[in-house]
Amino acid sequence: MRFVHANSTVSGGGVAEILQSLVPLMNSLGVQTERLVVSPDDPEFFQVTKRIHNLLQGAQGSLSEQESEVYYRCVGEVAKEIDSRGLEADVWFFHDPQLLPMASLMPKRNGEVRFWVCHIDLTAPNAGVLQELTPLTQHFDGLAFSLPEFVPSAINGHPPHYITPPSIDPLTDKNRPMEKEEALGIVAAMGLDPNRPLVTQVSRFDYWKDPWGVMDAYRWARKSVPGIQLALLGLSQAADDPEALGVLHSVKDYASGDPDIHAFFYPDDLPDSIDRIVNAFQTASVAVLQKSTREGFGLTVSEAMWKGQPVIGGNVGGIKTQIEDGVNGFLVSTPEECGERIVHLIRDESLRLQMGDAARESVRQRFLLPRLAVDYLRAAQSLIAGQANGQMHRLNGQRLGAFEALEQMNFGSNPTKSVKGSPYFSQHIDIQ
Repeated sequence: MRFVHANSTVSGGGVAEILQSLVPLMNSLGVQTERLVVSPDDPEFFQVTKRIHNLLQGAQGSLSEQESEVYYRCVGEVAKEIDSRGLEADVWFFHDPQLLPMASLMPKRNGEVRFWVCHIDLTAPNAGVLQELTPLTQHFDGLAFSLPEFVPSAINGHPPHYITPPSIDPLTDKNRPMEKEEALGIVAAMGLDPNRPLVTQVSRFDYWKDPWGVMDAYRWARKSVPGIQLALLGLSQAADDPEALGVLHSVKDYASGDPDIHAFFYPDDLPDSIDRIVNAFQTASVAVLQKSTREGFGLTVSEAMWKGQPVIGGNVGGIKTQIEDGVNGFLVSTPEECGERIVHLIRDESLRLQMGDAARESVRQRFLLPRLAVDYLRAAQSLIAGQANGQMHRLNGQRLGAFEALEQMNFGSNPTKSVKGSPYFSQHIDIQ
């Protein structure tokens, strides 16, 4: 049994990060799994797919004829390349809108099962663009969404869909335990004062992440807590996000030269790896934000919660499924609300610690990588068995070994535990 996960970037962004860990985990469990990175040569492709991403999340407008031509031509070229190379899989997972046309353009071999995995927030999509693209889903055998409310009503159960929220890998440098003193040392090396309160948002520079609202919240909180610092950590620029630099320039203008607003975007000289820097900022902060206005999931929320940090997040999309308001974090809708919660967490350390413990436990139970592996196995087994009802079925005798290994994993007391002591290994193909 061979699984292949296909996405459009090697690194940068949540999907690439998930697959970098998921593929080796599945192989360690004995399920042959590979990753296929498809990156069309046409530089316009990612500009078009970023626009599609924005439209599907609710931006106004429509796709022009030229944009549609670029989109389908580029994906069609990739589909032909895959077919000409004779690349085969029992189960394909095509991730996000970049590869949505793939099933309609790539010849299907006998017995193949094909999934489209949608990681974006479809709660309030652009209706015209959604109507235009929804027919492409009918060429897949199954669909996967992060939340039930993201499933378009037009799908109406065909093809069958599955709910598979993303998850984090507790074994990476980004998510392994880091001592507070070490974290503060890294923060200081990045130019911040380790002796003053730090508020951080980790996310790419994107309109939907609302960095301007984050700065407004910081300014509101600063009235009550002088001396706080704000870090906007956008170190990981994905190749499929050509808008990031423009957002960064807007953010710098909005910061108006405030020396306590620190926006990081590919600095020339990093004192450590990007993953360890993210870990340090999430560990050292007195408040971690994810004030998105749309969010498919928001891995940065679970990352910070895993470190025992209650997160202040926008009351939208996948953030709502991670944060239980007032229990393991706070959900907010305005910069003023966000600022109030920042002040609350800074002033009440016992509450911050109590909510942080609840945050870590909720991630341990719901949002670690083994759970996502189980979700994909269940979905694949269901379709292969011919019963698309979400139930688990045996898969040529392979089911129990993988599932039992996953079910026995427990990261509660030892977050650096690996599967049966074996290291992850990776298989990865590039198509340029």
